[in-house]
Amino acid sequence: MAIINFVRDYERVARFRLGKFEGMKGPGIVFAIPILHQIQKVDTRTEVLDIPRQTNITKDNATVEIDFLVYMRVDINQAHKAVLEVENYVQAVVGLATTTLRAVVGDIDLDDVLSQRDRINEEIRKRLDAETGRWGIKVTNVEIREIDPPREIQEAMNRQMSAERVRRAVVLEADGTRQSAITIAEGEKQAAVLGAEGQKQAAILDAEGEKQAQILRAEGYADALQRIYDTAGHIDANTMTLQYVEALKEFANGTSTKWILPMEMTKMLGSIGNFTQSDEN
Repeated sequence: MAIINFVRDYERVARFRLGKFEGMKGPGIVFAIPILHQIQKVDTRTEVLDIPRQTNITKDNATVEIDFLVYMRVDINQAHKAVLEVENYVQAVVGLATTTLRAVVGDIDLDDVLSQRDRINEEIRKRLDAETGRWGIKVTNVEIREIDPPREIQEAMNRQMSAERVRRAVVLEADGTRQSAITIAEGEKQAAVLGAEGQKQAAILDAEGEKQAQILRAEGYADALQRIYDTAGHIDANTMTLQYVEALKEFANGTSTKWILPMEMTKMLGSIGNFTQSDEN
């Protein structure tokens, strides 16, 4: 009586007939006759292998403990190799991953081990994938979870990081002070330039104003002189004679008893006499 096996899409079944491999079967229904057939299922989904923590020695002879994960799956087109080429492919991959990690870390200095996880992950993945291909296994990814250096190295690294943070703080503070001084100097420079420009403009405006005022005063003086000149041109001899008489009256009101008259005054007196005679007539 045949046994019916239901094989899922992600599974394959290796069927043997009297110990002779017949091929991979599935997915779907696979029949197996007891005694005549033997079967072995293979899961082709991605598996995650947790590699136990390992003590490794770096290129510069520092010891570090590392644990990591390996993501692998059976190649659906090479699934028969996982059955025919290796007894337990999971154990085989775990053992190979352990030795590969030691080989990779042994070629790298401690500083690079701590700072270049992606590089180490990729290097381990490529080496594992190259070795496990003969078993029909595809290593898709490797992820380091933790790297623990010795305590004394960890303390030294902490001191180094602390010193680096202090150095960066000092550099940033100095740079901030320098930028502040530059900004203040630039501001003072701009203020001085603007102040000098303002004084220059003010002086120009003052000079322009004084120039305009002088021009207006000169024009006023010229206009006044012109008017005086125009008015003086219409004054006759009689008007001048009356002005002289008024001047003599001012002299008479004074305390002086003697007057010294210039020659021109005789002409003025003659004019006054003639003026008087003309009035009597």
